[in-house]
Amino acid sequence: MTDAPKKQLPAHIAAALAGAGGRTDSAGQPWSGRALPDGEKYHNFDEDDGAADPIFTEAVARLVAGSGAETDVVASLATIRVFIPIVAQLAEQTVGENGLVSDKESDMALVTVQAPDGRRALPVFTHSDALTRWHPEARPVAVYAARAALSAVAEEAQLLVLDPGSERPFVVRRPAMWALAQQQNWVPSYSDSTVAQVLRDSVTALGNPAVVDISAAAGQGIESLWDKKTEPSGRLVAGGGAGPELAVTITLLPGLDQPAVESILGALQNSWAGNEYFAQAVDSVKVRLRHPSPTT
Repeated sequence: MTDAPKKQLPAHIAAALAGAGGRTDSAGQPWSGRALPDGEKYHNFDEDDGAADPIFTEAVARLVAGSGAETDVVASLATIRVFIPIVAQLAEQTVGENGLVSDKESDMALVTVQAPDGRRALPVFTHSDALTRWHPEARPVAVYAARAALSAVAEEAQLLVLDPGSERPFVVRRPAMWALAQQQNWVPSYSDSTVAQVLRDSVTALGNPAVVDISAAAGQGIESLWDKKTEPSGRLVAGGGAGPELAVTITLLPGLDQPAVESILGALQNSWAGNEYFAQAVDSVKVRLRHPSPTT
């Protein structure tokens, strides 16, 4: 009976094993001279145990209890450490003297995901276990949340998603993400007096007497469903949703036909889109139409 043929290792693994134990790394750089001084602090999180920061967990607890708001959760991110997932991507291969192919260069890349509405999102994790469960092969890199937000902007992401895949994910929408990246306080569009003034000014500029009133409030899009694993029906929490976060109610006189209504809405929306402050402060809008309540 003849022996079965020996199974061959993939070329890049065989090349790595062939070079193991040598004086240089896989890129040909010597190992000598790489010792680091004793007692030196290498980064800001030397003693980090990977747990979620109490500042964040307390803000979340208040949100769930109804005594806090999503602004408190976003504000808690200003000073805490989070983890962003990094994965290695092959940049260049080389063929060694033994004819085996090995990795010559690799790049470390941020992991981004696509939100249900098609926008790009950067996943961020408040504790290392959450990241490992979400992507076991990703390397957790500890950074301040403000730096993570800056990285999201650089990656052209519009959302930060805290702890995706957990029972309590939290979405930081674009205006809040930009404020965090610039280390500024975030004012939600539904609580922003300047946004409310832009809406009123748009009605004034339109000059159409059919528009009786305009107002803004928090939209249902700010709500997020939490505790799906511990409570089968889940629990709606007033914060951390993906939007739309701004609900604009326009009161119109009755009797308008559809083209007239569409003309009014188009003019108002063009006015909002052309206002730089509104465009930056508002992530997404839901418009509701109503008629004046009958007087007695």
